[in-house]
Amino acid sequence: MPTYRPTLNQQNRTVQADGHIHGVVVGCQREDDRWLLIRRSETVAAPLGVCFPGGGVDGSETQPQTVVREMQEEVCATVIPLTCVWHSVSSAIPLTLWGWHATLVSSEVTPNPEEVAEILWLTPTEIVNHPDIMPHTDAFLESLLAQL
Repeated sequence: MPTYRPTLNQQNRTVQADGHIHGVVVGCQREDDRWLLIRRSETVAAPLGVCFPGGGVDGSETQPQTVVREMQEEVCATVIPLTCVWHSVSSAIPLTLWGWHATLVSSEVTPNPEEVAEILWLTPTEIVNHPDIMPHTDAFLESLLAQL
């Protein structure tokens, strides 16, 4: 049986065997119980939306590898992926996401301006009430909080 090799769509995103783009979102909590969120830059999909950091699985990398890479790319941070706590399959577009809880190893985070306009440290209440919050962020947050 031949081995599946991921392909790229028109936006150079990896399309997996199920026809979906796979991605991860990452929840990191500070000692003061605030969560790391980002405001997306104006040049990426969903510009200026507020969400947990994350991004697409490249090629055949694993989800934990994607967690580590995306956190380094977006906020120049080192993390240790702990556990996958959430899963979402979009019915509107071919997108499957997994939500990961991770430990932030870096003492500081710095936005990559190509991808991130702003770093936000928010409480759960601030997250769900933020006017620019991206869809399904509340569901991922609920899964993170249930896991703690």
